[in-house]
Amino acid sequence: MAKQLHLGAFMRPVSIHTGAWRYPGALPDANFSLAAIQRFIRSLEAAKFDYFFMADHLGVLNLPRQALMRSHTVTSFEPFTLLSALAGVTERIGLVATASTTYDEPFHVARRFASLDHISGGRTGWNVVTTSNPDSSRNFGLETQPDHAARYHRAREFHDVVTGLWDSFADDAFVMDAAKGIYFDPARMHALNHKGEHFSVSGPLNIARPVQGWPVIFQAGASDPGRQLAAETAEAVFAAESTLEGSKAYYDDVKGRAATVGRNPDHIKIMPAVFLVVGDTVEEARAKRAKLDSLVHYDSGIHSLSGMLGHDVSGFDPDGPLPDIPESNASKSSRRFMIELARAENLTIRQLAAKAGSYGGLAFVGTAKTIADEMQHWLEQAACDGFTTMFPYLPEGLEDFTGKVVPELQARGLFRTEYEGETLRDHLGLPRPDNRFFA
Repeated sequence: MAKQLHLGAFMRPVSIHTGAWRYPGALPDANFSLAAIQRFIRSLEAAKFDYFFMADHLGVLNLPRQALMRSHTVTSFEPFTLLSALAGVTERIGLVATASTTYDEPFHVARRFASLDHISGGRTGWNVVTTSNPDSSRNFGLETQPDHAARYHRAREFHDVVTGLWDSFADDAFVMDAAKGIYFDPARMHALNHKGEHFSVSGPLNIARPVQGWPVIFQAGASDPGRQLAAETAEAVFAAESTLEGSKAYYDDVKGRAATVGRNPDHIKIMPAVFLVVGDTVEEARAKRAKLDSLVHYDSGIHSLSGMLGHDVSGFDPDGPLPDIPESNASKSSRRFMIELARAENLTIRQLAAKAGSYGGLAFVGTAKTIADEMQHWLEQAACDGFTTMFPYLPEGLEDFTGKVVPELQARGLFRTEYEGETLRDHLGLPRPDNRFFA
C-alpha cells in the first residue's frame, strides 16, 4: 500500500486567524462554546482524523487594550477539562494537549495525562512546550522568563521524569485477586526516586500505567535545541516550515538526528501546520482568503507581529521596512520566519503586521483537487508524514475541508476511510513503549 497521510486538527484557538470570529457565518464564541466544540470534534472524527489538538496559553497576552479587545482568544477552555469532556462524546479520535515544562511540575503533568489516557481508552498525546510567552512568567511568581537554552535544558529533564512516572507500575501490577484479598503486587511497583538539576521527584505515580504505555509525545520548535529535543524524545512534531524545500530539510534534519541517537526515524511523524481555505474554484478560495484577511485590524496585527518578534515594533514607521531586531526570549522559529519573510518580500511593517494578524505560514488555498494535489506532492517528496490542519473560520471552513478535501484524499488512497485501531498510537503507526523498569 502507498504511504498514507496523517491528519490532525489544530483547534485551540479554533482558528489561528485574528479575523476568524468576524467572518460571515462564523461562530464568534467558538473558542469557549462546549456545544460548538463538540460539533467540531464529531465532524473531525467522522472524517477519521488522527487527532484533535489544543494549544494553550498560561495567561492573557499583555497587549494594549486596543489590540486585546479585538482578540477572540482572550477566553478559552483549560485543555484537560475540555478534553476530558470531549472524551465522553467521541470514540476514536486522538486528544492532544499542550502542557508547559517551564511553569508546571512533572508529577502534575504525568498524572493528568495518565488519567486522560485511561478516561479516553488510550487516545492521549502530550505536546511538550517550553512556553515562549514571557507574560506567562508573572502568573507563576517570576518577573522574567528563563532564557531559551535554560527552558530547553529543563524540558529534557522534565520529559525523563514524566515518562519515568508513567512506568511506575508494570502492566500486570493490578492483579485484583478478590479471593486472596490482593489488589496489586507491590513487587510490580517502582518508585522513581529522581534527583536531578531541576527536579526531585520520589514517585511512584498514583495511577496505573497509561493504556498506551505513554501518551504520544508531540513537540514543536525550529531552533537547534528544539530540533535536538524533538529528535531525542518526540514521536510527532508540529513543524512550522512554510516552503516545500524548508520542510524537506527540516524532515531530513530531525529524522537524521533521531537516527544518530539510536531511534527509528519512522517513529517520528513530521506534521507541518497548514492553513486551509477551500473553494469550488481557485478564484472563490482566494476571494475567501482576501475577505478574511481584510477583517484583521492594524491594532491587532501590529501587536501580533511584536509578539512573534519578541520586540515592540509599534513605534516604527508602519510604511517603512522592518529594522534590525535584537535577540529575545520569544519563540525562535516565529521570530526567524517573520524576519525572513520581511526581507524576502521587502515588506513594510504594515504589510508584515497584516501577515502576522492573519496567518503568514504555509497555506493551501484552492479547490479540493488542488489542495489534495499539494498534500500528495509534499508527502511524496518526503517533506512530511501528514499535516496539522488549521481552519480559516468555523464551522464552514472545517466542513469545507472534511466534506470536500478528505473524500478526494480517500479516493486517491492517501487517507483512511476507517480507523484501523483504537488508540492514538494505532492511528499514527507508533509502537507502544516498553516499561523501562519491568519486562
